[in-house]
Amino acid sequence: MKTPCLFFLLAAMTAAGAVDDTARKSTPAAAPPPAVKPAPQPTPASPKANAAKPPLLATASITAAVPVLPPPQPKPEPKAEPPLYESTSPVKPAGEIDRLVMAKLEPLGVKAVLCPDAVFVRRAFLDVIGTLPTAAEARAFIEDPKPDKRRALIETLLQRDEFAVYWAMKWSDLLRIKAEFPINLWPNAAQAYHRWVMTAIEDNMPYDQFARDLLTSSGSNFRVGPVNFYRAMQNREPEGIASTVALTFMGVRTDAWKPEKLAGMARFFTQVGYKPTSEWKEEHVFWDPMGTHTLAGNIAPGKASIEEIGKPAAPAQGVATTDAPALPATGEAVFPDGKKIKLPEDRDPREVFAEWLITPKNPWFTRSIANRVWSWFLGRGIIHAPDDLRENNPPSNPELLAYLEGELVKSKYNLKHLYRLILNSNTYQASSLLGDTKPEAHFARYPLRRLEAELIIDAINKITGTTELYTSAIPEPFTYIPQGEPAMSIGDGSITSPFLALFGRSARATGMEEERSNKFIAPQWLHLLNSTQIQKKLESGPGLRDIINARRTPQKTLDELYLTILSRLPTSAEVELALSYGEPREGLNKVGKPRTGKRTEEWNDIAWALLNSSEFLFRH
Repeated sequence: MKTPCLFFLLAAMTAAGAVDDTARKSTPAAAPPPAVKPAPQPTPASPKANAAKPPLLATASITAAVPVLPPPQPKPEPKAEPPLYESTSPVKPAGEIDRLVMAKLEPLGVKAVLCPDAVFVRRAFLDVIGTLPTAAEARAFIEDPKPDKRRALIETLLQRDEFAVYWAMKWSDLLRIKAEFPINLWPNAAQAYHRWVMTAIEDNMPYDQFARDLLTSSGSNFRVGPVNFYRAMQNREPEGIASTVALTFMGVRTDAWKPEKLAGMARFFTQVGYKPTSEWKEEHVFWDPMGTHTLAGNIAPGKASIEEIGKPAAPAQGVATTDAPALPATGEAVFPDGKKIKLPEDRDPREVFAEWLITPKNPWFTRSIANRVWSWFLGRGIIHAPDDLRENNPPSNPELLAYLEGELVKSKYNLKHLYRLILNSNTYQASSLLGDTKPEAHFARYPLRRLEAELIIDAINKITGTTELYTSAIPEPFTYIPQGEPAMSIGDGSITSPFLALFGRSARATGMEEERSNKFIAPQWLHLLNSTQIQKKLESGPGLRDIINARRTPQKTLDELYLTILSRLPTSAEVELALSYGEPREGLNKVGKPRTGKRTEEWNDIAWALLNSSEFLFRH
């Protein structure tokens, strides 16, 4: 396999967001060359004789007679092709979301247009289930004449099995699901945590119940998945728990809070107990009103052996673990909104806090998740960033955010209801192109974003029919992933690969969105262009081989490659360039007919070029 100029030519042709309108149309035929002026000819004996013997090029002189050829006729102007990344349909209000967005865009004079069907089917598959459509799925959608096919596709994708897998990956980043040695999550605890998250998504658990279960669950870290919320965080002291809760469920960073505000919230988490069992690395998380197994009332984390952990210790013998301000007096706690409460002695304080958190009138809970969901689909939050909600960081469209909050409450915290509203809006279905103006804060266009690391390698494996090997630094059976599992299904963040590390997979240490990097850097380009890993997948993978070896014309083979990799058909210019690439085939085939078509390595080169295009690597 070579790395010829074709890579760069095709990559430029298919670069999302960089295609000029003029480049989307076929180049007009060149002007015909001037006709050859005939040399003087001898007068024929008769017209009949002249017809019988056409003049031949003489060998004695270059001035001999040559035939008079008609001038070449110009090729007809090719039919103009529609733009690749935008339709001719302007964005019109299709609901309240569009009305509120357009109210901000109209004063700016911005006129957005919808994306075409080929762009939408790829976008919806990636955004809803984290995978590319097959060539058959893409073709069927593009050719479907039904006017409501986009709505129907969205509903189908929301019910697919891959939906829970993909969204569990996103939540695993926020919930810090990653085994670490020798403390925090053990691999089988991480797996239990991930299974619970995925089951909750499969069952469409209401988001308020989802949050409540994470905050209030008790039981074994190996058997009760949500208790690992308290095991996965780096700092399990009350102030550390309070900071993690605020970030995860309120979108708030507490590092700017006054010490007394954090201490007031931390009071709700001073009775979280951690008690080991006789099973290796098993631990029960529970409400411990006596404080005999809490970090605040027992021992400093990481300073005792496993035998010492869990030994009863009187509260008076507690060891200070941080220099944080002292907690409020026993029984007194303060909600983040400033309201003080006397904690009942017969009730888990975590439950008291959870009830305050999930009430519809809470100023942070509903707003945080509505803003976060919007950012997942539209590239940035109405409040930017989704984990930095504060008074001096106002929303760019307060009315839009209030509408989403209200819809979430009315639906009883059904996140799929919010997904449907956003996905069916023309705001989401707008083109990613918008000329030179980019009012991103007002969502005038769909944002160009590089695919997550897991989605890139899964897409390459799907296209080529190959698999990937994932490993973990922790030698445990629970860190083994069977060959062929997609990267996005890996629940434990400690299980990784060089590709995932190179392409910016989240470290899952803080629970912040910014931990995942979707920026394109030079080493990533070099890997895709030059690595033996990608070369072997293209050359040996059965997926491409089946496409190339199928009994199709070169045109149909090219169509299948484009549908498989880019979810669209090639333009006439791309067809001309691709089919002209390579060397003519010589000789006869097995049945004695002249060889036609391209060599396998030439088709692999074309596929490699498409995989290196921005159109493949980016959401658009």
